[in-house]
Amino acid sequence: MATTLVRPRTHITPAARAHKAPALRHLGPNWYASVMGTAIVANAGATLPYQLPGQRVACQLVWALSAAALAVLLTARAGHWIHHRDQARAHLLDPAVAPFYGCLAMALLAVGGGTLIVGKDLIGTGAAVAVDAVLFTAGTAIGLVMAVAVPYLMVVRHKVEPGQATPVWLLPLVAPMVSAAVGPLLIPHLPAGQPREALLLACYAMFGISLLATLLMLPLIFGRLLVGGPLPLVLTPTLFLVLGPLGQSTTAVNQLADVAPQSIDGTYAGALGAFAVVYGVPVMGFALLWLALAVALLVRAARGGMGFAMTWWALTFPVGTCVTGATGLAHHTGLTAFAWLATALFLALLTAWLLAATHTLRGLFSGALLPR
Repeated sequence: MATTLVRPRTHITPAARAHKAPALRHLGPNWYASVMGTAIVANAGATLPYQLPGQRVACQLVWALSAAALAVLLTARAGHWIHHRDQARAHLLDPAVAPFYGCLAMALLAVGGGTLIVGKDLIGTGAAVAVDAVLFTAGTAIGLVMAVAVPYLMVVRHKVEPGQATPVWLLPLVAPMVSAAVGPLLIPHLPAGQPREALLLACYAMFGISLLATLLMLPLIFGRLLVGGPLPLVLTPTLFLVLGPLGQSTTAVNQLADVAPQSIDGTYAGALGAFAVVYGVPVMGFALLWLALAVALLVRAARGGMGFAMTWWALTFPVGTCVTGATGLAHHTGLTAFAWLATALFLALLTAWLLAATHTLRGLFSGALLPR
């Protein structure tokens, strides 16, 4: 009678998984902010009212860099979930980290939008439309899920106090607004009629989702500053995150107004064009007010000894949305002042990106950001 040997099942402990890829254990969802910040440089630079020789080529290179960074980061984050599932779950249950899951959606959307803005010069329009359609669909789906899931966790699982409110809480709520801003790029490539109108109105719906959710959250953030004083030094750059929904919503209404005439009845198209200016100008005014406050507090933090952290990437994407918002207003109003504003903000964006990227690369090579 033959004897069958049954091998006992081996249980892979979290410690064993961590041993396989130790550096990935500390790779959180906040790293997607570096992809967002890189992609917005290409998107904003390619659409500026003023173009210098070679500027579009430089934007193509930056877009390619953002696409490569997204591919690498998606792979690395998959490894994080495979080898460090306990840490990934801990991130979801940490109120300071969970909001960064909104960055995944925005990274997909920013790179996808850049594919149609400048990437098409390198890979062709047909391929660019296909890539953007995939990234837009995935980014929108993830963004809508996170816009519900993260607030749900904050209500049910996270134990937060009013003093813990920071602009980071806005991240999962801004993702649908990014969809509303980049969705119009796909509308001209859809069949005329119902498909175009459906996507146009879906983008306006996501605009409303993000805007109203942001209006609920902003009083908590500003109230925390007034009552609790300045944020900790390392979190001070996150004040610029407030610019994200402001600049992105201005960008969205202007982008949607551009494609409205070919997507919806002329009566509504005219009204949507007027709405882009009536909404965008006051919001851009408030964005500049907040920018001045954030810069003042950033200077204060720098004098207080603020060192580099990944929060520096908060100085990039939000400012970039203000660049694209000002560019849209320059187009719809014809005012040179908005073109100058877009250019000045872009120079600030470029400076912030160079600083954040340089320090990030230095931290990666030194092992300070992802210790083994």
